[in-house]
Amino acid sequence: MTTQSRTTYVHLIGAVLRYTVLGIGLSVTLLPFVYVLLSSLKTPSEIIHIPPTFFPKAPTWQNFTTIFGDPKVPLGLFFFNSSIVAVARVGVTLFTSSLAGYIFARYEFGGKGVMFAIIMAQIMIPFQMIMIPLYLILVKLQLIDTLWGLIIPAMIDAFGIFMMRQFIEGIPRELIDAGRIDGASEFQIYWNLILPQLSAPLASLGIFTFMATWNDYLWPLIVITTHERRTLPLLLTWYSNSHGSRPSLTMAASVIVLLPIVLIYILFQRQIVANAATSGFK
Repeated sequence: MTTQSRTTYVHLIGAVLRYTVLGIGLSVTLLPFVYVLLSSLKTPSEIIHIPPTFFPKAPTWQNFTTIFGDPKVPLGLFFFNSSIVAVARVGVTLFTSSLAGYIFARYEFGGKGVMFAIIMAQIMIPFQMIMIPLYLILVKLQLIDTLWGLIIPAMIDAFGIFMMRQFIEGIPRELIDAGRIDGASEFQIYWNLILPQLSAPLASLGIFTFMATWNDYLWPLIVITTHERRTLPLLLTWYSNSHGSRPSLTMAASVIVLLPIVLIYILFQRQIVANAATSGFK
């Protein structure tokens, strides 16, 4: 065997092993989602059958028909509430994170290091530690059982500020100086020169924020008390408590909750890849 043939053989073996490992990882990751999707198409008797079946013997859309036709569950209103909260939190988070990241990256002022350290410390603090004080603050502000109670506490994102600061530090200072020479105000520099350079990280941060908001369960469960203001993830609790003997409905409700997340990721996956590809460059 020649040296070239031996090298080609080694590369082929390496490629096979690499794709085998990736395939196994992909299968393990997708298996729970595939099982939920297939279970949502099973009949109530089949989903509790022992031993369990993976593929439905007689696929049916009855579970989804039951959910969409349930008069006790205003599914459209739940979607509307979740969409309002998610869009508002994404918009506010992108603005505050990019603006604060720009300030920390390109301005010098007293206490800058201490303030940035305090913001970064929030990343290491579990949400459960500040949950009760935050709830008491919302009680004082009379924001309990309102969508504002879900939006306002998430207006400042420590991770988003850190992420934007890292990217903005890679933008040449000459671009900012050129804007100042041309007579642009500081906000115009931020809006017209900095933001266009942050399309990939802003898209990634927006997707992460949307996913976290859409899937948020614990905080809406605490803050929201009336049926009309519930968000979509709380639908799972309602079906689990009201129809505990029919897990097929819970599976169908899970698919409904997951579907927007999957669509958002499919639409913006290029931005995520672009963000990951450029995150190591200055």
